[in-house]
Amino acid sequence: MLSDPTRMRILWTLSVRESDVTELTEQVGGARPAVSQHLAKLKLAGLVQSRKSGRRSLYSVRGVHVRTLLIEVFSAADHQIAGLPDHE
Repeated sequence: MLSDPTRMRILWTLSVRESDVTELTEQVGGARPAVSQHLAKLKLAGLVQSRKSGRRSLYSVRGVHVRTLLIEVFSAADHQIAGLPDHE
């Protein structure tokens, strides 16, 4: 689930605030059908949850563990790119 850059952008965006598909499409720069498909996969994997607000579905990451996971993934990537040693 974390190997796709669009999914990572969606997850990071949703870790900051909940959004609907239209907002996510604008924020991650993808096509609406693609964003919807990514959201469905992320929801099926248990990384994203949704709630209804009127006619809209609002999405958010599922708990603090997902946000922590994202922070660790981005930190590991930064260390790799910068050639920094791993933490002990």
